[in-house]
Amino acid sequence: MSRTPVSLRPATLDDAVFLAELWQPNLRRADLQDQVADLELIIKSCEESAEQRLVIAEYDGEPAGAVMLCVTTLSPLNLEPAVHAMAPFVSPGFRRRGVGHTLIEAAVTYAEELGVGHVVTAVSHDSRQSNRFMARLGLSQQAVLRVAATPTVRSKLTAQLPGKLRPNGTRPVGQVLAARRSLRRTQRG
Repeated sequence: MSRTPVSLRPATLDDAVFLAELWQPNLRRADLQDQVADLELIIKSCEESAEQRLVIAEYDGEPAGAVMLCVTTLSPLNLEPAVHAMAPFVSPGFRRRGVGHTLIEAAVTYAEELGVGHVVTAVSHDSRQSNRFMARLGLSQQAVLRVAATPTVRSKLTAQLPGKLRPNGTRPVGQVLAARRSLRRTQRG
């Protein structure tokens, strides 16, 4: 009988640096120290919560991946319970060795333990390999999550308002530039 080299364990405070490096694109923009401090708070919260788990996958005893599991609703509008597998990620050197499979299996096992009927996950839109992996496991696309900084959305909303409704009657930059180009053409010709 062969032993699988992938094992799971709960995250400890000693894993905070590993998680900061693994999840760097998903964390708030801050220096490494602040990200590690954030993750230490998250790890402590998971240790105290029955609805959250932070799981580390090890490959032959070395940290190889992680996933955060949260029991919540399917969405804010659909109150069916679901286990959200947040940021299932495998370190590049350990991919295609069963680590990702084991992380998603942890989410399914957690859902089964709690009698929860759905597992939800999100992967980066530009990770073709991750999206294909999730599709092979039966996880279908349900929505597209879009994110932008609040000031960016505010400026776009303001720019799309009719001139009379815009603060100070300002025009969007595109309209200003078009008017300037038109004025130059009339001055030349």
